[in-house]
Amino acid sequence: MVQDRMIEVLIGLCTAILVFAALYFARSILAPVAFSLFIIAIVWPLQTTLQARVPKLFALAITIVVTVVFITALGSLIIWSFGVVGHWLFENGARFQTLYTQTTHWLEEHDIFVTGALSEYFDVNWLIRAFKQFTGQLHGLVSFAVVTLMFLLLALLEVDTARGKLERLENKELGQGLVQATKTIAARFRKFMFIRSAMCVMTGIVIWGFASISGLEFASAWGIIAFALNYIPFIGPFVATGLLTLFAIAQSESWELAVIVFIYLNFIQFLTGYIEPRVAGATLSISPFMDLFAVFFWMLLWGIPGAFIGVPIVVAVLTICDQFSSTRWIAELFSGQESAQA
Repeated sequence: MVQDRMIEVLIGLCTAILVFAALYFARSILAPVAFSLFIIAIVWPLQTTLQARVPKLFALAITIVVTVVFITALGSLIIWSFGVVGHWLFENGARFQTLYTQTTHWLEEHDIFVTGALSEYFDVNWLIRAFKQFTGQLHGLVSFAVVTLMFLLLALLEVDTARGKLERLENKELGQGLVQATKTIAARFRKFMFIRSAMCVMTGIVIWGFASISGLEFASAWGIIAFALNYIPFIGPFVATGLLTLFAIAQSESWELAVIVFIYLNFIQFLTGYIEPRVAGATLSISPFMDLFAVFFWMLLWGIPGAFIGVPIVVAVLTICDQFSSTRWIAELFSGQESAQA
């Protein structure tokens, strides 16, 4: 009996490893498919509203155009903001090396010797290369968006067909459970995006205002960068805070302003990180631990797109598990809600 259980566990582990390997190596296809399904959940109310008034193909065309225009406009703003900051960084990279030299000299005057430890790792060219690589990934997302759009176009045409097939399954319980799960998932996705977008807009506006008042250059660009990066939980706010703090140091050549910027940004990020989960409430049905795990796990598999869509994927999986008695314990285990018996 024990030996059989051990064999089942080993088979389960091997299956999980193979699934994760497949997700990684097929990411160029699976990631756009996941994004297209996520976008469908967001725009489907618009599609159904239009379908009730105009032919289906015309409604589809309007939905696609609205989606593409919105994503293109947002993407252009993000690329512009990173381009502005990146151009300034390339032109003023020597400032970071100067600040490094001044800082190490001051520390050595106070008997704190860090030059030997840091000289092997600090190089302003490394910072520039890292930023260039990051912006390169943003430009690489254009091809990703094109593939996603192709899947989105085809999938929108087949939503009603797919739902009909699920409803006609011989296993009625399975079919009805999946149909109900898709409705719940779509509703949670829309609330997830509404709350996340509201928090990102608020963060972007506040940081734009702070940058303007404190005299930092490119306040609009920093507001857009903060807005965009906050869509990626945990990692995005950290990157935005680090970038703006480094920029404040280089522009003002003052550690005092940098400290103020760092404290202020962390305070803002703390407020948004505290408010957002409470605004969402139990709608997403995911624990904070799974929230954090989803971001890092899917970023490891799919990069920047995975970091963005990791939480929605886990929400979808847990929602499906919650629809069936045999897997409901998984949803309850990783849910952010208290059990009914507690």
